[in-house]
Amino acid sequence: MPKAFSTLEKNILKSKGVTAAHLKKLKAAGVNSREDFATVGDAKTLQELTGLPAKAAGQVMEWALSGAPAPGAAGTPKAAQTPQVRVDSADVVNCVHCGAKQPKDYKSGHLCVNCGKQAEPVLTCFWCAASGPGKFCRNCGAQLVPTGELELAMLLKRDGLPKDEIPKKLESLSKVEKDALWGRVRRSGHWSA
Repeated sequence: MPKAFSTLEKNILKSKGVTAAHLKKLKAAGVNSREDFATVGDAKTLQELTGLPAKAAGQVMEWALSGAPAPGAAGTPKAAQTPQVRVDSADVVNCVHCGAKQPKDYKSGHLCVNCGKQAEPVLTCFWCAASGPGKFCRNCGAQLVPTGELELAMLLKRDGLPKDEIPKKLESLSKVEKDALWGRVRRSGHWSA
């Protein structure tokens, strides 16, 4: 037996602004039950099929999709699906370059299984000279800077800048300003070639 709107569903559609002529157009288009609205997908398509006013089409689609099957079930439109949440354990390491999850036997300094780069580079802290992976020093808490800017950060430390300001300052400097700092590093004799 083919599907058809129940008397209750017809009354609800009428309360949303659907006329008898619109019901005939729905039936002619193949929309014979509330579940069929999931295939229609949106109010604009419903308007094109039936000639319903925009407000009525919006109300009908809101009603029809409010009782849609659970997200991910067959026939559910992509827009109605909720995003999936993934919770990883605290010991999971993702590559800083490509984001790929590393295997359980991963050790700091290993290469990424996906892109081949060092998944978690080991950096030296400009503040306390400790080294380790990550974005912050595990010894003093300073934000780590790229290896190529370590000596610039150490120069800014000697100039008296606070620990938290040095990474921000390095990010804000232009190439010309960094070149000027490199000149100071070379002149100070703390730079090794």
